[in-house]
Amino acid sequence: MRRALSIVVMAALSLAAPPTAAQVGTLFNREGYRIAHYRAPAHRAPAGVVRIAPAAAAQLRPDVDALFIDVLPAEGGQRQADGLWRLARPHESIPGARWFPEAGRGELADDVEGWFLAGIGRLSHGRRDRPIILFCLADCWMSWNAARRLKAQGYPQVWWLAEGVDGWRDLGLPLAPVTPGGGVAR
Repeated sequence: MRRALSIVVMAALSLAAPPTAAQVGTLFNREGYRIAHYRAPAHRAPAGVVRIAPAAAAQLRPDVDALFIDVLPAEGGQRQADGLWRLARPHESIPGARWFPEAGRGELADDVEGWFLAGIGRLSHGRRDRPIILFCLADCWMSWNAARRLKAQGYPQVWWLAEGVDGWRDLGLPLAPVTPGGGVAR
C-alpha cells in the first residue's frame, strides 16, 4: 500500500477553475456541479481532489487500501420507492467497487443524495480519512461531480479516476458484475 500511496502523493492537486458566468445555468449550476452534457472531456480534477491514473489505482486493493466508488448511471434503470433498483441490464465495474448510480448527477434528488452519503459513511465505517476513488467512464463528468461532492462533505482523501472503467479495461484488467447500493453482485 505504501508504494501505491506514494504514487498518488506524487500527483499534484489539480485546481479546477470555477465555471464562468456564461456556463452557470447551462453546463454548471451555481454550486459548480456539472448539470448537462455529462459525456464530455473533463481535464482537471475538482479543487482539492487528486487525479489518480488507472495504473496507480490498479495497485490498490478495493475495500482495503481505498474505497472504489462507481457512479455510472443505471441507464434504463430506476430506483424504486423501497430503495431497491430495477435495472434494464447488468453493470460491470472494477472488481470490489461499490456502485451508486445517479450519485454523479450535478443536482441530486434528496433521497439519492442521502442514500449516497449514508452509503459512503457505512462503507468507510465513519472514517472520513479513508481514501475514496470515484469513477464512471472516460470523458464523463459524473465522477467529477461525485468527487467534488465528497470533498465538500469533508472527506480529505478523495481521488478521481478520470478514465474510469474504460481506463481499467484499457489496461487489460477484468471487470466484475456489481449491484447498486454498494453491493457486489454474487
